[in-house]
Amino acid sequence: MAWNEPGGGKDNDPWGNRGGDQGPPDLDEAFRKLQKKLNGLFGSGGSGGGTGGGSSGLSLSSGAIGLILLVGALVYGALGIYTVDQQERGVVLRLGKLVPGLVLPGLAWNAPVIDEVFLINVTRVRTHPHRTEMLSGDANIVDVAITVQYLIDKPTDFVVNVREPEKSLAQATESALRHAVGSATMDEVLTEGRAQLAIDVKSRLQSYLDVYGTGLLVSTVNIEETAPPQPVKAAFDDVQKAKEDEETLVNEADAYLQSIVPVARGVAQQQIQEATAYRDQVVAQAQGEAQRFQKLLFEYKLAPEVTRTRLYIDALEQVLSNSNKVMVDVEGGNNMLYLPLDKIVQSSGGAGGLSESDIQRIVDRQINSRVTANRGRDSR
Repeated sequence: MAWNEPGGGKDNDPWGNRGGDQGPPDLDEAFRKLQKKLNGLFGSGGSGGGTGGGSSGLSLSSGAIGLILLVGALVYGALGIYTVDQQERGVVLRLGKLVPGLVLPGLAWNAPVIDEVFLINVTRVRTHPHRTEMLSGDANIVDVAITVQYLIDKPTDFVVNVREPEKSLAQATESALRHAVGSATMDEVLTEGRAQLAIDVKSRLQSYLDVYGTGLLVSTVNIEETAPPQPVKAAFDDVQKAKEDEETLVNEADAYLQSIVPVARGVAQQQIQEATAYRDQVVAQAQGEAQRFQKLLFEYKLAPEVTRTRLYIDALEQVLSNSNKVMVDVEGGNNMLYLPLDKIVQSSGGAGGLSESDIQRIVDRQINSRVTANRGRDSR
């Protein structure tokens, strides 16, 4: 028999009392207890026993709304807290309008949804590469590749003034580079003018960015590569090689000049000094001879005959001292007397042990013997 059939009685209820056990809990009672706790928490003074079903539902709805509002306020306040790093600065827009001043490093709070915060790194160096082909000042096409290094100097201008500052930087770089290359020749762009080209591009690019109000500061412009177009690169390389050869030859000629000219100047100076010394020698010798002649003249005036004889003897001595043969004219004879002094000295054992008086005696003896022989022949 089913538990809910008529006449079944209470004992047939499966949730009824079984051995004194209680039935399932009453849901209404549980809701009433929860309501009392919430009313006590939010300050409601209603009592559980005397409150009807309608007022009980209204009190429960007010408590839940209050709790939700409290939790929402806490969550809203927590969402507005943020941290600004040491390298960053914060720019705040409140309902789309700029709030004056920057948010400095540290812990900060701004109202979510109402305020929009932009955290800008002002110390990180950013890089923008750029490569393009353009005409130089002498109507030649050159391929130029540069790298622009920049940082954000004014965060407020970076956020507010320009919608896409990096795009403006790319366009300004293109304009500044074309102006600088168009003002220079191809040789200047490709060779010795690269450093000046970088300086010109940096100066002009910074002026453009300042006019636009981007808040960017260009730190460095590096010329990575400058080259002629690929179809003419081989011919350009030949021209550069010829210029290098020319410079090499000029340097070698300069080195040769530096090595030859000092030597030639030294030789010329040496010859000048030798000529000067010879001149001084000749002049001194002439002056000495003149003084000697004047002294001889003075002595000659005092004793003409003695001086004349002395001069004659000195002249003969000077002449005969350089001769090894003597020709003597013998008085009273028709023959010339020949005295081979070199042979006479050799037959006497050399001149090493003979004095001047010995030689003179040998000469006198030879002369006397020859004179005696000649007189004997004449007497016959």
